[in-house]
Amino acid sequence: MSAHGYDEGHTVAGWAGTAVAAVGTAVVGLGVCGWTPGIGIGVAVMAAAAVLTWVLHLAGWGKGPGPRPQSHWPMGARDHTARDGHAECLGCRMAGRRPAAARDTP
Repeated sequence: MSAHGYDEGHTVAGWAGTAVAAVGTAVVGLGVCGWTPGIGIGVAVMAAAAVLTWVLHLAGWGKGPGPRPQSHWPMGARDHTARDGHAECLGCRMAGRRPAAARDTP
């Protein structure tokens, strides 16, 4: 249980994507400092970070937009509603997942 009254959104998808993107940024930095292949490799690693984050989100290790119930705040909590899609979630829409309520509205 958390001592504060808000959801910081720390998820497995968020942390994994951030870690991989940080490595990609470091590799780009090496490229800027003189290791020429580093720029292309670093950009590819950062693109992989975005894909990794999206895939983990769709697998239920991320969170949809807006606050989550307090029981879902711990880092290892998995979101079992991700399979149906989150309302107002670009990542879920890109994967073709839309909740039933979002499909019915014009």
